[in-house]
Amino acid sequence: MIWLDGAPSPALPLPDRGLDFGDGLFETLLLRRGQVLFAERHFERLERGLQVLGFPACLQRVKEQLEAAAAAIALRGWHWTALRLTLTRGAGPRGYAPPPQPQPRILLAAVELDRDCTQMLPAASLSLASIAWSTQPVLAGIKHLNRLEQVLAAREYSAAGSDEAVMLDQAGQVVSVVAGNVFALAGDRLLTPPLRACGIRGTRRDLVLQAWAPALGVPVAECALSVRDLEAADEVFYCNALLGVRPVARFGDRVWRRHPLCHALHEQYGRALP
Repeated sequence: MIWLDGAPSPALPLPDRGLDFGDGLFETLLLRRGQVLFAERHFERLERGLQVLGFPACLQRVKEQLEAAAAAIALRGWHWTALRLTLTRGAGPRGYAPPPQPQPRILLAAVELDRDCTQMLPAASLSLASIAWSTQPVLAGIKHLNRLEQVLAAREYSAAGSDEAVMLDQAGQVVSVVAGNVFALAGDRLLTPPLRACGIRGTRRDLVLQAWAPALGVPVAECALSVRDLEAADEVFYCNALLGVRPVARFGDRVWRRHPLCHALHEQYGRALP
């Protein structure tokens, strides 16, 4: 199911700055029986991205079109749905400079999921990506359309037979996995990279830091993590909007056989679902 600016559409009009320059934002949403999970978390990040990129105010229009799409999905009877929301600056003249009065385009694409998203996935194997995040503090945290680094890293770990890969920054510090935020349990503290110079501030990352870990009485901190820190951790897991939290079984030569904190966080996640 695909909608463009609120109407069913199989195609994106050209030209479009999202395709030409990656001039836009996106969100990956999980729906349960037509209800967007943790919608306000996604809207908060989208609003930050709109401000950073200098888009005109259009969040209300996004919400209205998303509500209509969610209603259509509910009528289909889909239990679990992955919905990609893409927001571009729309058409513009040749060249990098954006038009003075852009008309943003909203593209929604939904697919039915064939798994029960209340069930935690099996523990994953991680490799180490050879490609690192570029440094750009202005864009750190937001979910803009330029994702070639993740495309190349995903191609690499898929060829290696891993489930995911750890990505570093230009200084060799851990940032994330390719499609999610990473956490390490060191003693009684849960640690995750601060994402000041690069990376995406995930909605589930914020929920782990602000709600789920505190509910368990687990201290949390944002701090620099090295590859050795991950290897030395008592537990490692990653999270994103579609997976929730997923434990890590192997990273390099390090193996984890028990994941008690990740299981406890998954229970918190389940309690938060409608």
